[in-house]
Amino acid sequence: MPDLDLPFSRDEYAKRLAMVRAAMDERGIEVMVAADPSNMGWLTGYDGWSFYTPQAVIVSHDGEPWWWGRRMDANGAHRTVYMDESRILDYSDDHVMSTERHAFGQLGGLLTDLGFGSARIGVELDNYYYSASAHQNLVASLPGAEVVDATGLVNWQRGVKSEQELVYMRRAARIVERMHDRIRELFEPGLRKCDLVGEIYLTAISGTEEFGGDYAAFVPMLPTGADASAPHLTWDDKPFESGQGTFFEIAGAHRRYQLPLCRSAFLGTPPPEMLEAEKALIEGLEAGLVAAQAGNRACDVANALYETMERYGIHKEGRCGYPIGISYPPDWGERTISFRPTDESILEPGMTFHFMPGLWMDDWGLEITESFVIRDEGAAETLANYPRELFIKP
Repeated sequence: MPDLDLPFSRDEYAKRLAMVRAAMDERGIEVMVAADPSNMGWLTGYDGWSFYTPQAVIVSHDGEPWWWGRRMDANGAHRTVYMDESRILDYSDDHVMSTERHAFGQLGGLLTDLGFGSARIGVELDNYYYSASAHQNLVASLPGAEVVDATGLVNWQRGVKSEQELVYMRRAARIVERMHDRIRELFEPGLRKCDLVGEIYLTAISGTEEFGGDYAAFVPMLPTGADASAPHLTWDDKPFESGQGTFFEIAGAHRRYQLPLCRSAFLGTPPPEMLEAEKALIEGLEAGLVAAQAGNRACDVANALYETMERYGIHKEGRCGYPIGISYPPDWGERTISFRPTDESILEPGMTFHFMPGLWMDDWGLEITESFVIRDEGAAETLANYPRELFIKP
């Protein structure tokens, strides 16, 4: 085995592999092809910006997993995965952006050579990183196999965090606190948004004196005024102006572990309806955190928030939170549980979530959120420690 500075012990990787194999066994899956880079990293330690080309981790019921990807990225696998170098498989560069051959067709041949040509193979069918073309070519190259949808199989094993994972998330929390401090220090009329975002990135990547930061899976979201009625606008080069509110949807990241924390700010005097919404949002957050206890359901958190908001005359529906942990662009969620009235998933100690009850009204928006971990007993523990308020700068 290579002598590497792995983010987790080999024992922890072995436990993760056993969990995935147990889930595979329950569904009769003999081979799992995980193309999600978050799942690849969680299973093997692989960490590289190579997810724009085909790649995957292959798990069978024997031996270590295989890493498979572009040949020029194989050295990155040698430098980051815990497996023996014999478990690193690659494809040649003439498969990249080619109309003549596809890398997942080559993978089908490799799986056949490994003895899986007639196996029941699970793939992440509904995933950003596994395209329709990838699926077509893999299926065509495995005429004797049964290729089935196993979307989320690995993701669901990631829910309860280990102590080391929580160490990384707490470090990310310290980073996002510093990011918000920098925002409050610089936020003023006339400052260009792009210049503030530059400072946000500098703070995020610099981290602290004890540990550095990584790139977040989202870019910063900071729409202002009427633009804040839309949840996913980024930034431009226009200056901030008095009389407008801005929400800042950002995350600290360490060892690819994400810690989102959103806060809102206003230059001048906020309108009364925004101040009333602030009260409702904070009270709803606190109610949801109390409901976020081991043994309760995801819907209990959502209902606690929505019932509070209704008392203030604010109707909100849909999803207001999701699990977080290790992640790569374009999403910092784990894509399993959702905080919404219809999700009855049971909350377990060690699960981590971004509780995200944003308000996007007709001509303004407000975001005050918390990332937390489920405790063994009692209400959830927020991982960041930052004022839960609308920051007002006269």
